[in-house]
Amino acid sequence: MKNVDMKVEGGILTIRVDLSREFGPSSSGKTIIVASTEGNISVPDRDEKVGLNVYKKKP
Repeated sequence: MKNVDMKVEGGILTIRVDLSREFGPSSSGKTIIVASTEGNISVPDRDEKVGLNVYKKKP
């Protein structure tokens, strides 16, 4: 995972992403990657899965 923090409290999943970080251009080169789970991953200690990509337009 890049720049993604997940926490489960009770039945609530909280996902934290630092929006000030960047990890370079996407594979298409049209956007900048801010955070990614890099595919589907398991929620900690649960059966659910999460797939997350956060990106922004190139300036």
